[in-house]
Amino acid sequence: MAIHLRTHSRRARGLAGVALAVALLSGCGGPATSAPTAPAADGPAVVAPAASVGALSEARPTRLLIPSIDVDSTTMMDLGLNPDRSLEVPPDGATAGWYTGSPTPGELGPSVIAAHVDWNGEEGVFYDLREMEPGDELTVERADGSTARFEVLRVEQYPKDEFPTSEVYGDVDTPQLRLITCGGEFDDEARSYRDNVVVYAGFVGTA
Repeated sequence: MAIHLRTHSRRARGLAGVALAVALLSGCGGPATSAPTAPAADGPAVVAPAASVGALSEARPTRLLIPSIDVDSTTMMDLGLNPDRSLEVPPDGATAGWYTGSPTPGELGPSVIAAHVDWNGEEGVFYDLREMEPGDELTVERADGSTARFEVLRVEQYPKDEFPTSEVYGDVDTPQLRLITCGGEFDDEARSYRDNVVVYAGFVGTA
């Protein structure tokens, strides 16, 4: 199944990422063991950002740091669209990618960064993404020399046939970040994971 994209203004380009879940589900992992399933919760845990701050100007991400899961990704590539208008995915497990159809981290709207959970039996950048918790902090260094700080609002895991496209990619009135990878059981026949793990984070300022 393929999801094709529509053209949106910069203000609304969060919805231009609707193919991301499908692309990641088909592109993650390779012949690896299943990623552990995130533990069930009574309801979504939400933590408000520490402060309401203004959006930053456009500047592409160059480095992603997530201390709580020991991520320090200095290899940040741009992710565009394939000919079928599905999202490109990183070519290996050590590279994270920013979807260029979304705002840059710190700009108004939902910025999207994707990476593999594993690759050819090796842990990927986002192998432990499912272990993040509300309140965890992360930073994104940007090409203009600034560093955008974010705080995790919630962590969710969705079956691919129940992926909430509008919630993940829809317009928001603050700068936000979405970190996305694969999760759940590995489907040997389909050669892909059954779920997506999504971390929702809010912008809290610059470092």
